[in-house]
Amino acid sequence: MGQTLVSVPFLVFGRLRNELFQNERASPDEAQRGGLPPRCRLNPTPEDGTNIAASPNSGVPCDVVQFAMFMRLLAPPTPSTSNPGGTQSIANGRHVFGAIGCAMGHTPTLVTGESKITPGLSQVNANLFSDLLVHRMGSPMASRKAELARTSSAPPLWGLGQRIFLLHDGRTTDLLDAIQEHASQGSEANGVIPNFSRLNSQQQQHLLNFLRSL
Repeated sequence: MGQTLVSVPFLVFGRLRNELFQNERASPDEAQRGGLPPRCRLNPTPEDGTNIAASPNSGVPCDVVQFAMFMRLLAPPTPSTSNPGGTQSIANGRHVFGAIGCAMGHTPTLVTGESKITPGLSQVNANLFSDLLVHRMGSPMASRKAELARTSSAPPLWGLGQRIFLLHDGRTTDLLDAIQEHASQGSEANGVIPNFSRLNSQQQQHLLNFLRSL
């Protein structure tokens, strides 16, 4: 309850600063009266910045830093070896995934770099199923942002079996539809989708089962 109460002013009034949002914002009534009161225009709140390495006792990091630390230390999703479809179907689907070229953008494994914050995560395999790059995908897979027209990132597929909304912007809940939307004029996936289309129904189901097992 105490944590919820602390968060309320930020959520309701949007005034507290942090590393990402460093400008104080006026509440609606303050905005009508001309903006922030003078006492709030320069307010060195603890959320303004955090230097973790400043001393052995860094105190309490701001919410943004704590959230980043929480996300950094989350364990990766654990893929299923038997669900859906059974162990053999998932194994077959993994083979199909590589054979038809899906790994071109969805690289199964990357190796992490050096980490001074979490040494145990240095130089270890991350089974992302992504190359973390932006690709030309044409339309309709294009980003909705004008500055990224006809491009899209290759979102990691790990944890796919736990997702409801698919593609980089969550536009579909149908995995087969998500695969087929990779094909369009100018898409880098145009060499892969015909390979998928040539699979028989059982091979396609194996692939879908593999993806849902991740």
